[in-house]
Formats: sequence, structure tokens, C-alpha cells
Amino acid sequence: MNAYQPCTEDMLFVLQRVLGASAQLQSLPPFTEVDADLMGQVLDEAGKFVGEVIAPLNREGDEVGAQWQAGAVTMPPGFRDAYQSFWQAGWPALAASTEDGGQGLPSVLEIMLYEMLSAANHGWTMAPGLLHGAYECIKHHASDELKARYLDKVATGEWLATMCLTEPHAGSDLGLARTKAVLQADGRYALSGTKIFISGGEHDLTDNIVHLVLARLPDAPPGPKGLSLFLVPKFYADGSRSAVFCERIEEKMGLHGSPTCVMRFDEAQGWIVGEPGKGLNAMFVMMNAARLHVAMQGIGLLDSCWQKADAYSKERRQMRAPGKAKGAGDADLIAEHPAMRRILDTQRAWIDAGRVLAYKTAMELDQIKHGEPQAQALAQRWCALVTPIMKSVFTHQAFHGGSDCLQVFGGHGYVREWGIEQNIRDARVAMIYEGTNEIQAIDLLVRKVLADGGQGICALLDALKAELPAHAPTRQATLERIAAVQNTTRQIVAAASQDAALAYRIADDYLRACALVLMDWSWHRIEAALADDVAPAATRWRAPAQALRQWVLPELGMRLNIMAAQIEAVSPSLAA
Repeated sequence: MNAYQPCTEDMLFVLQRVLGASAQLQSLPPFTEVDADLMGQVLDEAGKFVGEVIAPLNREGDEVGAQWQAGAVTMPPGFRDAYQSFWQAGWPALAASTEDGGQGLPSVLEIMLYEMLSAANHGWTMAPGLLHGAYECIKHHASDELKARYLDKVATGEWLATMCLTEPHAGSDLGLARTKAVLQADGRYALSGTKIFISGGEHDLTDNIVHLVLARLPDAPPGPKGLSLFLVPKFYADGSRSAVFCERIEEKMGLHGSPTCVMRFDEAQGWIVGEPGKGLNAMFVMMNAARLHVAMQGIGLLDSCWQKADAYSKERRQMRAPGKAKGAGDADLIAEHPAMRRILDTQRAWIDAGRVLAYKTAMELDQIKHGEPQAQALAQRWCALVTPIMKSVFTHQAFHGGSDCLQVFGGHGYVREWGIEQNIRDARVAMIYEGTNEIQAIDLLVRKVLADGGQGICALLDALKAELPAHAPTRQATLERIAAVQNTTRQIVAAASQDAALAYRIADDYLRACALVLMDWSWHRIEAALADDVAPAATRWRAPAQALRQWVLPELGMRLNIMAAQIEAVSPSLAA
């Protein structure tokens, strides 16, 4: 009961029936031969590997944890063998280019793999979690010499990578970073400084670790424009070790199987990646990729919590359910109790909608890479606006919705042996890293919506309205919700010019409102795919669809009211 198992049938339903992935992807030149059968085979094999190899390591990884001694980190039992099997089987390289040692498959398959991995064993998955971003960063910004030496090793996962940003005094404000990089006679740079919260900064999973490090050249201006990006390996080509040291690993609330390291660079020799002063530009390639993967962590962990709670609810008997006739034992399965059904169906609604949005976003990434100019522009808009929404709301739901799932167990949920308390401890950090959820909301409203006067988000919402099924019973209600968010957007744009702090106060509310209409649209897509399906399997989707409208979407009214009150305080005429 406490071990996650991938349900690839549900995942494939969303991918193919709801989103029509094969037709869309096969229109792109690299994927003409990627049909539904191939995608199904890849996901089935991925599910087997995750369920049989990765999931069984989850509890021991939490209880034993990564161990630090004299600068070296030993991973929990079984982690190294599992990782070696993982990369040698080609799983990290699903979406990497064939020319770099990858398999050249669509990004959505990589996203779906990491959903399963995060659900099965979040701590273990932290190790390869940055590979995709590091690969893109090196591929698009490194010199040919660096690419020749490191790109295929990172693409295949033979070597793991880190993202070294945060310093003891500089968290989200990277412009405060002080790590120095000094040019040497041989063209390399000597890096000196300390970085904290470095996931996988030291471990024994792979023979080498590639550190991507933000640092400041001696003549660099203060602030973010003075940061450059550097590559510093753990070992050089001649076998010598760099002057990068793991001073300790943090004792954390969760993710015990992932070493979160304090890394010291003592004039460690490395190479610049990209142009001087453009380090954040190069690093954002890695960070933006990571944000979608963190959203998948939220969806996967919530699914893992739901699976445990659902299984428990179908075994545990407790009292007679309201409305049930009196019978022998006067005890019914708790799955039949309305309070428990509300919890389970509501979390299912979040998971299913999350998959629609995440898988669509992944397919839009491939449109950006391989599509026609018009399709690229629409995909860019979707990814820019939807990625921060997904990162925020689904990591939030993994923790809070996971906590609701724990409630299904009663006191047993608070006991370690059932596994769900670990999921919730592990999930909490996802609301913080790769840009806190508050920063995601500010990114959406301040940097993207206000930047173009709300035109992009209103156009995206218009596109959602155009895609609603013409005869859906709830279509009119959905149109009204979308129109309300568009109207609020216009009001915020107008009021923000009178109060610079307004957008920051209501950014969280605005992001939640956008998320709710996106979920509403997602469920219309799901229901349209089921419209002609009379099979018993179709009933699996009806309860969460109802839960969405009963228990989730009413939040929109609250968020709109909060924003209206703030807008009225700034400009009464706008809210009238």
C-alpha cells in the first residue's frame, strides 16, 4: 500500500485521447515516426523501471539518508546501482539530440518519466533532476571545446550536474552573489567563494560531477548584470581533482536521500560558459527547464499521496456511511464516507488537470524548437505564462493536498510505516526552490502581464474560450469565469500605474485565479475526450470532474473579491 506504482493508462489517456499528442508531434520534422504505439511502449517500460527499481528504495533512502564524512558523500543503499542502471538504459537521454548521444524523442516523454520518478522516490530523483537543464545550457552557450568534452556526458547522464547559484547572504536576489572568478594565464578562471543549498554537490552516483557556477569577474559591475557563468568539474581530463570541497550537507525536513551541500570553491579552475556578464541569461535556460520539472514533482507527489490514501480508503472500515442502510457490523469502507470522498475526488481533479497542462506545456516546448514561426510564437506565449502558474499551484497542492490525503488515514497517516508522511515532508521544499511560489506569482503578474499591458494573458484566455466544446453543459459558466479574470487583468493594469506595490500584494491571488480557469479548461478537454465513451472506465473521471466544480472552482470568486477590494482601495472608479 505504501509503494507508488505508475498508472500509465491514465497518463496515456491524457496524452493521446485528451491532447492528441501523436498527431501534433508527428507534424514536427524530428518526430514523424513517433507514433502512439512507440510512445506507449516507452512509457510502459519507464513505468516498469520506476515501479520495480526506484520506488522500492524510497523508504530506506529517507531513513538512512545521504551520509557525509570528511568531504565525501555516500548515498543510501541501492541508490548508486539504480542510477547506473538508469543512465545505461538511456533514460536521462530520452529528449536529448541523437547527435549528443540522446534518443531524440519528444520532451513530453521526459516530463512524464520525471513525474513517475518524483512520485516514486523524490530524494533519488533529485540527482538526475538538473540534467535536462544543464544539457540545454551547455548545448546553447558553451564553447565548442567545452561541448566536445562535457555535452554527451551530461546528455546521457553518465556524469551528473549541479546548479550553483545561492550563497549564504544571497538567496533569491542573485545580484548579491560574491563568488569571484579570476582569469588565469592558460585561459581558465580561478573561482573562489561558497555556495549553499547545492543539490547533489557531492555524491558517489557517478564518476564525475559538472558544476555550473555563477560568479563575478574582478571588473564586473554590481548586481545581476555583473554575473558570469562558469563550468567547474569535480575531476579534470587528466584525473586530477578540482579545488571544490563539500563542507557539509544540511539536515533537512525531507529529501534525506538527496545531499544538499555547502560547496567551497578554493581557486577552483574552470571555464566561462557564454559571454562575460551574461551568466544569468545562460543560467535561466537551466532554471526555466527546472521549473517545469518542479511542477511535475508536485503532480507526481500528489498522485503518490492520493494512491496511498485511495488504497487505504478501500480497505479500512469505520462506522456506517451516511445514507447507508444498517447492516452487519455497522461499518463501511471509509471510501464510502462523503468527507473522505470529497478529499479523494478533489485531489484526483488536481492531478488530472495538472497532467493536461503539463503535457501540453511539454509539447509546446517542442513547438518552440521545431515548429513554424507562428506556432513558435504561440508556444512561447503559453510556456512563458503557464510555467510559473504550474510551478506554484502544483507544488502548493502537493503539500496541502497531500496533507488532506494523510487525513484519510487518521492517526495511521502520522505513522511512518504508511509512507505518506514522508511524501509530505519531501513535498514541502518544492514550494521554495527553483524560485519560491511568491516569486513565481510576481514573475507572472509583474514581469509578464503588466509588461505588455495584459495583452498576452488576455489573448491566451481568448484562445482557451475558442477551444471550449460548443455544447458542453458548463460552457457558459466557464466563459464567465474567463471573462472575469480578463476584466480583473485590465483593472490591475490600470490601477498598477497609481500604486506600484499593488501588483505585488495581489500577485498570489492573480496566479491562483489564472490557475483555476486553466484547470476548468483542462477538464473541459478531458470531458470532451470522454463524450462518446460508454465504457466502465469512463466513470473513473466523473467524480473528480464533479469535485472540481463543487470544491475547487468556487475559490475563484474569493480570489476575485480579494483583488477587487485591493483595486478599489487604489482607484474606486476602476472597481465600480
